[in-house]
Amino acid sequence: MKTTDEHAFESYVEEILLKKSGWTRGNLGDWDKELALFPAQVCAFIEATQPKLWADMRSLHGAGLESALVVALVKELDAKGSLHVLRHGFKFYGKLFRLSYAKPAHGANFDTIDLFNKNGLTVTRQVPCHPGDTRTLDMLLAVNGLPVATIELKNPGTGQSWKNAVCQYKADRDPRAPLFAFKRRALVHFAADPDEIHMTTRLAGDKTHFLPFNRGSHPGEIICGKGNPQHPSGYRTGYFWEEVLERGSFLDILHAFMFLEVKEEKVDDGKGGHKKVTKETLVFPRYHQLDSVRKLVRTAREEGSGHNYLIQHSAGSGKTNSISWLSHRLASLHDVRDAKVYDCVVVITDRQVLDRQLQDAIYQI
Repeated sequence: MKTTDEHAFESYVEEILLKKSGWTRGNLGDWDKELALFPAQVCAFIEATQPKLWADMRSLHGAGLESALVVALVKELDAKGSLHVLRHGFKFYGKLFRLSYAKPAHGANFDTIDLFNKNGLTVTRQVPCHPGDTRTLDMLLAVNGLPVATIELKNPGTGQSWKNAVCQYKADRDPRAPLFAFKRRALVHFAADPDEIHMTTRLAGDKTHFLPFNRGSHPGEIICGKGNPQHPSGYRTGYFWEEVLERGSFLDILHAFMFLEVKEEKVDDGKGGHKKVTKETLVFPRYHQLDSVRKLVRTAREEGSGHNYLIQHSAGSGKTNSISWLSHRLASLHDVRDAKVYDCVVVITDRQVLDRQLQDAIYQI
């Protein structure tokens, strides 16, 4: 199989992330495929952002600090998941260690802004992804040493498309491997080619369900169509690499959009009755949700309160989550002068089912 075109596309993606989107190249030598971590990057970030805490732990543990801390981190990742650890940190000998910092809602807190700027985003190519064999992943995205997203890239020039990447995820990526285990390491998986992008947050073999992460052939119109329009880069998926994965944008998604949805469902208990089971779903915003929420927030920041806006969402488009994300953003929104825009946010609906869904979504986000 010819690989020239595929490698060219992969090189383009890496170049955009490195030169335009604020990422740095990951060190493959630091990757531990058994733990599915970059341990050295984890420790370097903690030492740089929490120096006093690091020094205290060093005096207590000496040369064994790094290995002991990583053991504690892995235990927390396996128990609570990487999204929880990224947002809330993890405990080690009774002390809280942070693994990332969100951008503050306003610019007055200079210390917090400095910590946010110290987040390290890395892209690493051809990463071994299964313990015990040599299979590799096209691209791995990590934040401060913690893997958060995987990408499989295909190119029609080799006779393959994003559909082949989907098949690869389903047939050749073990969902039990540390990197792919649901919510424990990588949070989202992208199947991409130059024209389209599709995603999933849970690998489950043949049962894996991918959703499109496309703009639509006519974005902004009432009927926006499928796929993507032309992009100045020459690749229709250029918006993803240049805009969605831009450093600030991607950190915003991790800290303010993604969430773990927990629902109780009734299922057949096999004895003629029913039992309740808890279902967990990692929610990653689709492009139209991300776009609409950000446009509304940007407009509200510029125009202030007292305006009306109409947003059209079709059935099944995820309007409950869009409303919930928007509510959270507006509640903490500050204008260009760092003044709070809204004192409170009230959500009103005329449908009882949607009301219940909204309450659940708003509380979980």
